[in-house]
Amino acid sequence: MMTDSGDRQGRHDSREDLAGEHALADIGQLVLAAFFFVTWIVDSAFFEWTTFLNVHVAAVVRVPIAGILLALSAYMAWASHRTIFGKKREEPRVVHNGVFAVVRHPMYLSEILLYLGLLLLSVSLMAAGVWLLTIAFLHFIARKEEQLLLARFGDEYASYMRRVPMWLPWRLKR
Repeated sequence: MMTDSGDRQGRHDSREDLAGEHALADIGQLVLAAFFFVTWIVDSAFFEWTTFLNVHVAAVVRVPIAGILLALSAYMAWASHRTIFGKKREEPRVVHNGVFAVVRHPMYLSEILLYLGLLLLSVSLMAAGVWLLTIAFLHFIARKEEQLLLARFGDEYASYMRRVPMWLPWRLKR
């Protein structure tokens, strides 16, 4: 969700100035979040079926990196929600300021970083599989939403896509 618009397709909220999400976005994220947390907790805390990497990567390395990722995730979620939901706009437009000037999907990226940070606290290969599935799902949803945004905002959104990377805040030079 990178715009403020009146397109209510797929949205469940009453804010008419926000762009639509893909219809599967919310339920898919909830299902995958539950699946990730159950898998991660059961494997990490109880059965330890696929947590053997924990002994090969010291906690003094994993925990600080996990803390940085979790803090970055929290910041990106807070900043992107504040940008989108902080005020009602008079006219629909492409949002390209704040964290949306760094990546096009900071809300989804914050979710990816949250799970990665948790994975580093206790490496569960089963949960890592769910994490990869979540990344694929979020990428699919983001692409579908971008099609809606291109249809609605045309060249303005296409220009935004050329300037701002989808996921990583840097681009490899061609």
